Amino acid sequence: MALIECDFYSETLGMPASVIVILPRQSGPELRGRRHPVLTLLHGLSDDHTVWLRQTAIERYAVARGLAVVMPNVHRSFCVDMKSGPRYWTFLSEELPDVTRDFFPLSGKREHTFVAGLSMGGYGAFKLALRRPDMYAAAASLSGVMDAAAMFHEDGEEWQRELATIFGSEEELRGGNADLFAL
Repeated sequence: MALIECDFYSETLGMPASVIVILPRQSGPELRGRRHPVLTLLHGLSDDHTVWLRQTAIERYAVARGLAVVMPNVHRSFCVDMKSGPRYWTFLSEELPDVTRDFFPLSGKREHTFVAGLSMGGYGAFKLALRRPDMYAAAASLSGVMDAAAMFHEDGEEWQRELATIFGSEEELRGGNADLFAL
């Protein structure tokens, strides 16, 4: 097993991007040249991509299953092309899969591609699976935010400003391509 911290310049985000990748060991002639099934793990709002290594046994699970794991840092983006900020949806759905398959021996086959996330990342995982069923065989949401529009009814001016920066308004979110219920 290899644990790789990878930083690269993201054309989509217009800034450096960080990702941690767990790769199964490739030894023996039967495994050389193999492209691994891959799980993308998305973190929650108050964490970053390192949380999976710090708070779970993901390395042990990945090794036992011969699974590569890609853990990108998506900051506080809700995995969307932000109203006033970077384009994280485009990064996750287009650039990141291409870059990681170029850098690492990862399968591009739908039946070998999975996505999961915690809280905010659970929202992103389901959004990816629902908007890109051609790309993902399965998705999991761990305590995920399923109704992002409902967050507009929570208290706090600072939180409301952050939501506006991410999604725009509740009306822009509802019924659109960021509304899981509409998808």
